[in-house]
Amino acid sequence: MTDYAEEQRNELEAIESIYPDSFTDVEATLKFTYVERYPDEPPLWEIYAQENLEDGDVSEVLTLLQQQAEENLGMVMIFTLVTAVQEKLNEIVDLKKNRQEEEKRQKELEAEEAEKVLFQGTVVTIENFLAWKAVFELDMMELRRKRQKEEEQAGKPKLTGKQLFETDHNLDTSDIQFLEDAGNNVEVDESLFQDIEDLDLDEDDPDFDPLGMDSDED
Repeated sequence: MTDYAEEQRNELEAIESIYPDSFTDVEATLKFTYVERYPDEPPLWEIYAQENLEDGDVSEVLTLLQQQAEENLGMVMIFTLVTAVQEKLNEIVDLKKNRQEEEKRQKELEAEEAEKVLFQGTVVTIENFLAWKAVFELDMMELRRKRQKEEEQAGKPKLTGKQLFETDHNLDTSDIQFLEDAGNNVEVDESLFQDIEDLDLDEDDPDFDPLGMDSDED
């Protein structure tokens, strides 16, 4: 007949000699309670006062205890269970350390990349140049509108087309640039000139001045 009480006392003395203070790991505390028919039946166990353990970690430890207890039925198993849990906790700690180190390396890489961008500036591409150009042209259009409004409010006369041409020298080359961009192929709407023959142009008049027509219109 098996003397369960004797086996339990012997195991307890052996465990106390290995762990003289407690059965406490850095990450968790395990509490085991013998049942009457231990070791033919598994002991009761409890995990409490765990530190730095997530819910998933606790679930894995409990599952491990159940598996180890079933595999060691009929034999004293507390030391085996504690050892298995210690190895599992060490594995969890290593995973946490590796994750922390990886996060640290990632932050360092991000800081280095940010420093490079700050040192090198923004690389100009076709896309970001066109985006900048569109914003710049809108800003210039708004600035000209405000300036024109201020001049009108100040009582300055609005410039005619001829005056704009004379003051803005960029207009001197705008048509040339347009022709270059178009490859010297410019389409003309001939319908604009269909009624030119109906104009009363008295070229025999000695006072006729075609250049003066523009100035009169202005």
